[in-house]
Amino acid sequence: MMARLAGKRALITGAGGGIGRGCAEEFAKHGAQVMAVDLNAGALADLPEGIHTHAADLMTQAGAEGAVAAAIKAMGGIDCLVNAAAVADFLWIEEMELHHWQRTLSGELDTVFLMCKAAWPHLKASGRAAIVNFASANAYVALKGSPALAHCAGKGGVLAMTRQLAMEGRGHGIRANSIAPGMIVTPATAPVLEKPEVLAAVHEKLMVDRLGQPEDIALGAVYLCSDEAGYVTGTDLSIDGGALAW
Repeated sequence: MMARLAGKRALITGAGGGIGRGCAEEFAKHGAQVMAVDLNAGALADLPEGIHTHAADLMTQAGAEGAVAAAIKAMGGIDCLVNAAAVADFLWIEEMELHHWQRTLSGELDTVFLMCKAAWPHLKASGRAAIVNFASANAYVALKGSPALAHCAGKGGVLAMTRQLAMEGRGHGIRANSIAPGMIVTPATAPVLEKPEVLAAVHEKLMVDRLGQPEDIALGAVYLCSDEAGYVTGTDLSIDGGALAW
C-alpha cells in the first residue's frame, strides 16, 4: 500500500468506534503517526499496535487541551486534526427538552471548536496542516423518520465553522475541510437502522446498492489530509452513496 500520509502526525478524536476508529486505522495503514482519542479508554484498547491512545472528555476545555498535550508528547507535533468525536440526542421536537438540545450542540460543536482552539498553535507550527471535520447529509436535508432536529443544527454549524477555519488558516498553511457522510453503519447508527421505515428511506435515496461503512469515510479523510489535496480547502466532501444528488 502506498504510504500517502508518510511523515504526518494525526490527532484523531472519536477513535473508539465508528468513523473515528475507521480513520485511526486507515491513517496508520497509510503511514501516519496516530494519536487516537476517545472518552472511553476501553474502546481504544484493541486498536492496532503502534497507534498512541489517550482518553479525554472533549466537551471540556481541559479535556481538549490534555488530548493535544498528549499528542505533542507522543509525536512531537500535529499535522492532521480529524474531529470525529460527537455526542447527540435524537428526539422529536415535542419530546426534546432544552438540556437535550444543549447537550447535542455541545457534543457536535464545542468538541470541534475546543480541539481546533487547542491544536491551532501546533497546526500553525506544522506549516502544512489539515483539519477534517464531520458535517453530515443532515446539514443539508432531513431524513424521513429520523428525529434529528438538534443533530441537523449541530452539523450545519460544523459545515459553516469549517469554512471560517479555512479562511483563518489560509495564511498559516492550514487547510480545513469537512466531510458530509450519509448513513454509515456504526454502533451509533445501529438503533436507527433497526427501524424499517428509516432503513427504507435511506435505501430509497441511495444510488449505490449498499449502506456506507466507516472505511468509506476514512478514505476520504486520508485524501483530505494528504498532499494530494494541497489545493483543497474550505470545501465539503459528500460521501453518501449519491443520496444528496437527487
